[in-house]
Amino acid sequence: MYSVEQVAERLGLHVRTVRGYIRTGRLKAVRIGKQYRIARADLDELTGRTAPPPAASAVEVSSIVQIDGVDRAAADRLGTLVLSGVNTGRDAAHPLRVQTVHDAVRNRLKIVVLGGAADTAAVLNMLDSVLAGDNGLLGGEGGDA
Repeated sequence: MYSVEQVAERLGLHVRTVRGYIRTGRLKAVRIGKQYRIARADLDELTGRTAPPPAASAVEVSSIVQIDGVDRAAADRLGTLVLSGVNTGRDAAHPLRVQTVHDAVRNRLKIVVLGGAADTAAVLNMLDSVLAGDNGLLGGEGGDA
């Protein structure tokens, strides 16, 4: 994202000219607070440059797993398990991103997973194995071994 000043400098224009392009709709921009931000794609569209086509080999999967009947303690345990599994032994060039959100009112845990197909499938398989087992993870009835 570029500021109006950066776009003006890149194009060799006055800042007021760039703001005029934004006001008339010739240049798309997003207003953040009192300033405009211009995306590279919108700047390229204005100048007639074409962006390189995206690489066809890059695949990203997004998954949302919703688990009902999860109290805060179980959500913390499950989140720690998933995050520790994701952060060990993965390809640093293609990281797997995971976020957990617990809704205490509904006793619901949502796990959002973004990354490659194989890594995402591995996380989903791990979740399936953990949740299918009678291990007391969700009920807080873990073994007293």
